[in-house]
Amino acid sequence: MAQKFGNARWVKEGYLDNRIPEVVVGEITFAVLGTVDFCLAGACTGEIAGKVIRFSNPKFLDDPRAGESLEDFAIPHVGTVSLLSFDPHPLLSPHPYFEWFSLDQEHYRIELEPDDAWIMAESEWGSIAETSQRIHAALVSRLGLGDS
Repeated sequence: MAQKFGNARWVKEGYLDNRIPEVVVGEITFAVLGTVDFCLAGACTGEIAGKVIRFSNPKFLDDPRAGESLEDFAIPHVGTVSLLSFDPHPLLSPHPYFEWFSLDQEHYRIELEPDDAWIMAESEWGSIAETSQRIHAALVSRLGLGDS
């Protein structure tokens, strides 16, 4: 069963960087856990493919109960993209939708309101470049992609 992070209320903010083909790295801040490094095999789709996206959740709740649901959440988090999109389904209104599987095949997803995520301008990439490089260097070998 997918962990939906309490309708995203336990997800505070973060970014996902898909500038390297077939790899998405970033950071997501969760209730109780704090900021978690991410490295996922795969890519964003549609208008966010090959881009850096940032998101902030105004409905965030730093709820101690999140610890019960997230106690087995791997830190750092490595896995495979299922779907990272701003328009996940033709029958639904466009909205940020982030879905992935951990290396242990745990299924996760985060759905946000349309205005809660945006594509970062190239002029802003410097603010995340060092962090993205650090995460990539530390975690990409765990994806088994070869020379990424």
